Amino acid sequence: MATPAVRPLLTATQLGLLLRAARKRRGLTQAEVGARLGLSQNRVSHLEGHADELSVRQLLTWCAVVGLELGIGERPIPASESTTAVSTPPPASGGPATPPAW
Repeated sequence: MATPAVRPLLTATQLGLLLRAARKRRGLTQAEVGARLGLSQNRVSHLEGHADELSVRQLLTWCAVVGLELGIGERPIPASESTTAVSTPPPASGGPATPPAW
């Protein structure tokens, strides 16, 4: 069995195109996906073009409906950036860590 292709997504537009293509490969209409997500066909159409508006819950459910698996991983750091990486100091007195400001 072939290993499924893993494609890095860098933009919301790429995500929307991937969700639309997977929906079509499964032979599902926007209305059918919407019914499973609790959304209207019109909203599914909108979200395919504006995937940055998807909630995490919607994205995970949508992936399940259209047969996609969502994964997350670290990108390799190019050698030119490895010396300029910012490290986050450990939290003071056991408190929650504050993410770095981007």
